[in-house]
Amino acid sequence: MDDLDRRLIALLRHDARLPVASLAADLGVSRATVKARIDRLRETGVIQGFTIRLRSHEAGGRVRAIMMIEVEGHRAETVVRRLQGFPEVRALHTTNGRWDVVAELETDTLEAFDRLLSTVRLLDGIAGSETSILLSSRKG
Repeated sequence: MDDLDRRLIALLRHDARLPVASLAADLGVSRATVKARIDRLRETGVIQGFTIRLRSHEAGGRVRAIMMIEVEGHRAETVVRRLQGFPEVRALHTTNGRWDVVAELETDTLEAFDRLLSTVRLLDGIAGSETSILLSSRKG
């Protein structure tokens, strides 16, 4: 990836529905160049898809949070497999540092969120956790 690819991705992150002609004008290149770059970025897996963002009230007031999880010993794969089975777990990330796994959570209500936390914290292999509710989003 070069600077043109990074600038193109930045524009698409802001509005993935921008017409190729607008992208080309903003980047100072031809439409064919933009189309070829997007095609290549998709084929190589850099761009894996396009999505939409909803205003928070359009998302139905769902409760979203980030849960940092400390895993006992070498049980990370087992814990990750168990967490993948929860529909409320939107994404999982392994990481370094104090926490071994970061889980993105989403539930319909605070009560459902509370039940989810109680259930996850009792999973075998989880030594500790810290959870932060996401109050608002500024980007992405």
